[in-house]
Amino acid sequence: MTLTKRDLVVRISEETGMIQTQVFDVVQKTLDYIAEALAKGDKVELRNFGVFEVKVRKARVGRNPNKPETDVPIPARAMVKFKAGKEMRIEVLKLPPKA
Repeated sequence: MTLTKRDLVVRISEETGMIQTQVFDVVQKTLDYIAEALAKGDKVELRNFGVFEVKVRKARVGRNPNKPETDVPIPARAMVKFKAGKEMRIEVLKLPPKA
């Protein structure tokens, strides 16, 4: 199952009694501020949830599996990394392993 932004808005609206458009605005603004901070290279720390931060992957040489003799240069690039908080890790560890 996938939890979407729409699902979040509906659930929060039902639990708080707020109008869905107001909840959507708050959720969207939250996501916008997180994205804006990451785009500036800032770290975003949400207690009991996790930490988002930008890491730069260094340049490397890749291989085309269809033409292994050909090297493909892969440039350095910024990536968003997420590290789950302690409480989230504990909850996720309770999931049964899939066979």
